[in-house]
Amino acid sequence: MFTWGAADRQIVAVAVPAFFALVSEPLMLLADTAIVGRLGVAELGGLAVASSVLLTVVGLCVFLAYGSTATVARLHGAGHERAAFDGATGGLWLAVGLGVVLGGLLAAASRPLAGVLGSSPEVEGHATTYLLVSAPAVPAMLLVLAATGALRGVLDLRTPLVVTVVANLLNVALNLLLVHGAGLGVAGSAAGTAIAQWVAALWLVAVVLRRARAAGSSGRPDVAGVVSAARDGVPLLARTATLRAALLLGTAVAATFGDAPLAAHQIATSLVTFLAFAMDAIAIAGQTLTGRTLGSGDAEGTRELTRRMITWGVGTGLLAGLLLLALSPVVGSWFTADEQVHAALVPALVVVAAVQPVSGVVFVLDGVLIGAGDGVYLAWAGLAVLAVYAPLALLAGSLGAGLAWLWLAYGGFQLARLVTLWLRQRGTAWMVLGA
Repeated sequence: MFTWGAADRQIVAVAVPAFFALVSEPLMLLADTAIVGRLGVAELGGLAVASSVLLTVVGLCVFLAYGSTATVARLHGAGHERAAFDGATGGLWLAVGLGVVLGGLLAAASRPLAGVLGSSPEVEGHATTYLLVSAPAVPAMLLVLAATGALRGVLDLRTPLVVTVVANLLNVALNLLLVHGAGLGVAGSAAGTAIAQWVAALWLVAVVLRRARAAGSSGRPDVAGVVSAARDGVPLLARTATLRAALLLGTAVAATFGDAPLAAHQIATSLVTFLAFAMDAIAIAGQTLTGRTLGSGDAEGTRELTRRMITWGVGTGLLAGLLLLALSPVVGSWFTADEQVHAALVPALVVVAAVQPVSGVVFVLDGVLIGAGDGVYLAWAGLAVLAVYAPLALLAGSLGAGLAWLWLAYGGFQLARLVTLWLRQRGTAWMVLGA
C-alpha cells in the first residue's frame, strides 16, 4: 500500500514545477505540429524531418542541463555556493560556443539532411526551409538547457516554470500570426518558435548571472571552467547520442513507408516526446535530490529517495499509458484531417501506450544515475541498448511491416534500457559521497 512520507514531499516539490518546465519544448513541437498540420501532409512530413534533426542536435547537448543540475546540486548540497555558480556559468559559456558552431553546421547541412530523411521532394523542401530558419536559434536552445539545469541544482524551479509558460504562449501566438495570418507557412512556424526560444534564453541567463554575482562568482568566461564543463559532459553526450540515434533511425525507417505513415510517425513522436518529458519530471527530481543527498554524504537518504521515485515512475507511466490509449482513436484529428494518417497512427499509439509503464521507471533510474554523476556507465549502456534496437527497427523497415511494428521495436528499446539501469542501481558503484 502506498503511504505518503517525507521523501514523497521532496519528490513532488521538485517534480511538479519541473513537469511544467520540461514540457516546454514538446509543447512547442505539438503546437507547431497542430498548426502546420492544417497546411497539408507534405508540410507535416517536412516538419517531421526537420524536428527530428533539431531534436537530435539539441538532444545531444542535453548534458548542458543534466551536467549543470548534477554538479550544481552536489556542490550546493555540500555548502560550496560560489563553486556551484562557477560551474553554472561555465556551462552557459559552453552553451554559447556549441550553439554557434552547431547552428552554423545545421544551416550548411540542412538540404542534405532533408534529402536523406525526406520521403518526397516536396517534403524535403519544407524540411530544408524549417531547418534554415531554425538554425540561428540553436544557441538559444542550448542556453535554455544550461540555465535551467543550473537553477534546478539550487532548487529554483519557479523561474524556469514562469519562463516556459510565457515562451509557450508567445510561440503559439507567433505561429498563428506568421503561419496563417501572414501566410508564411512552414517558414513562419520556424520563425515564431525561434523568437520564443530566444526570449526564454535571455530571460533565464539573466537570472543565473544575477544569482552567480550574489554568490561571489564573476560570471565572466573562464577557460578552465568551460573546459571542465565540456570534459564532464562527454559521457552524457555519448549516452544521449545513442538515444538520439535510435529516434533518428526510427524517422528514417518511417520515411520508407511513405508520406502518410511518416506524417503519422511525426504525430506519434510528438506525443511520445510530450509524455517522455512529462514523466521525466520525476527524473529531474532524481537528478537534483540525488546530487544533493550524495553531496551531503547521505547514502541511506539516497536509497530511500530512489525507492520512492521508482514507485512514482511506475504510477506516472501507467497514467500516461491509459491516457494515450483513451485518446488514440481521436487524437489524430487534432493534427490533420487525412484518413490515411489516422489509419497508420492508431495502432502505433496502442503499442506506445503499452510501453509507458516501462518508460516511467527508465526515466527515473536514468535521472538518479545522472544525478550521481554516473555518466560513463550510462554511455556504455546506451551503446548496448542501441545495438538491440537498431536491428529491430531495420527489420521492420526491410519487411515493410508498418508503423505499429516500428514502435514495437521501440518497446524493445525501452525494455533493454530498463535492464541496464536496474542492474546498475542495485549496486553501490554509483553512490559516491561528498562534494
